[in-house]
Amino acid sequence: MIVSVIGLGYIGLPTAAVLASNGIMVIGVDVNQNTLDIINQGKIHIVEPELDYYVKEAVKANLFSASTKAEIANTYLIVVPTPFKGDNEPDISFVEAATKDIIPILKEGDLYIIESTSPVGTTEKMQQLIYDTRPELKGRFYTAYCPERVLPGNVMYELVHNDRVIGGIDEISTEKAIAFYSKYVKGKLHATNARTAEMCKLVEN
Repeated sequence: MIVSVIGLGYIGLPTAAVLASNGIMVIGVDVNQNTLDIINQGKIHIVEPELDYYVKEAVKANLFSASTKAEIANTYLIVVPTPFKGDNEPDISFVEAATKDIIPILKEGDLYIIESTSPVGTTEKMQQLIYDTRPELKGRFYTAYCPERVLPGNVMYELVHNDRVIGGIDEISTEKAIAFYSKYVKGKLHATNARTAEMCKLVEN
């Protein structure tokens, strides 16, 4: 299995490091070349307890590398920022850009998961964006939403031990996403649909 983590910030980098610590091959993607250079040296550009050790070990074991361009994987995690625009409206342009980046390399059987805080309906919108460009993939890959639920300062523990709400576009997508998170999450995995999972994150925030 190869996982592509798109967005190597306060959630994406720890997620990539935790995945790699479980023996999973991870390709990280970010637009900031300086960030990538630091990570590929086995170092970190953000402050988070224990993260430096995880990243150093992952890079040393050749289980984690970072690039500016998405590469072929089996699972794609979208973990990019969703800042607010005017009138407290969330900006999903980074989610859209990350999705467009992987559209050319998506293939049958792949799993696409958004973790970024997103308005209700975003997961469906991104799936439609993929279908519009690659209609031959319709019904042939899996789409889900699973928000991160961690607090700074304890991220490495909470990524593994916190419960997760996992909502697929359809039942089989939910099952595929749960199978993926069960590889490293010890908390309970609560199955739902994408819109409910999106709403859960907005309410928590």
